[in-house]
Amino acid sequence: MDRKYVDFRLAPDDLTAIRFGISPGHELCHAVRALHRPDHHPLQWGWMRSTRGAIPRDDFEVLALLIRDDGYFPDFLTSTPTWDLTPEAEAERLRDIDDERFEVDMTKVLVRSRGAAQGAVQRMLDHPVRARAMIAEAWLSVWNAGIAPVWPQLERLLRADIAVRSRRVAESGIGGMIATLNDRVEWAEGAVRVTMRIWSEVVDCRGSGLVLVPSVMGTSGCNVLTEPPAQPTLFYPAQGVSAEWARDPTGVADALGALLGPARARILLDAHEPRTTSQVARDTAIAISTASHHLTVLRDAGLVASSRDGARVLHRRTPLGEAMMGATF
Repeated sequence: MDRKYVDFRLAPDDLTAIRFGISPGHELCHAVRALHRPDHHPLQWGWMRSTRGAIPRDDFEVLALLIRDDGYFPDFLTSTPTWDLTPEAEAERLRDIDDERFEVDMTKVLVRSRGAAQGAVQRMLDHPVRARAMIAEAWLSVWNAGIAPVWPQLERLLRADIAVRSRRVAESGIGGMIATLNDRVEWAEGAVRVTMRIWSEVVDCRGSGLVLVPSVMGTSGCNVLTEPPAQPTLFYPAQGVSAEWARDPTGVADALGALLGPARARILLDAHEPRTTSQVARDTAIAISTASHHLTVLRDAGLVASSRDGARVLHRRTPLGEAMMGATF
């Protein structure tokens, strides 16, 4: 039997052709999939034990119409991932899906549906404005109940993975980094090649590039986006994900506190977004001079970087700091 694969073809030696992103939508879709078939997702058992009973059933069923146990789900549920894409922004985009894209994606869902589900999907196609609003509301409802409580832990794992991959590009080149993503992914003559089950395709990414997106919820394999208007995207399992990834962040703070001291641990945990010294001091309930001292120590250790924005100096975790966050899970 012929081997099937998707080739993402890139310009030779173009380091800018590959970038990383984070996709709240992809995490939510695979969370729904895990709740469909818990036995297939053992790394999510800890998360499911703590959140499953809180997820609104009606809203879950709306998303379950679109997201099957396996295979295709609508591309519009995972808008182009970026480094700073927020869950709120991704949910809001669902209300503004253009009619053509909505019809194309939902028709794909329709032909894969059976019985009562097929009728429900057809009604969505018949009333797209109402359907988009219903999907967006269900997205936010399930997100707030199931993912939002663990998003800090999940996001730290994603950013830690990206930090490690970025360093590998610097050390081993694109090909060397690509080879470590997953056993279904390889570097093949200027292309990122992903082994597939059903179809083969060559995607020309020259000029548009390829987005690599780690996933904590989608740990069973790789997924791709190849059809315009979607940005060519490869989703791959994040490294370092264990069944304990969703544990209470208080334990993480305690572990870091034993290593760095409580104040520095708190500063590093909160440094996923740029903040001024005054903001750090206020959020940590310490004096500005003390915050400045702790930031200097963290900066000298390579865990925090400081950059000037006009009259302000902003502090944020470095790739090394991100990797340390991920290592605590």
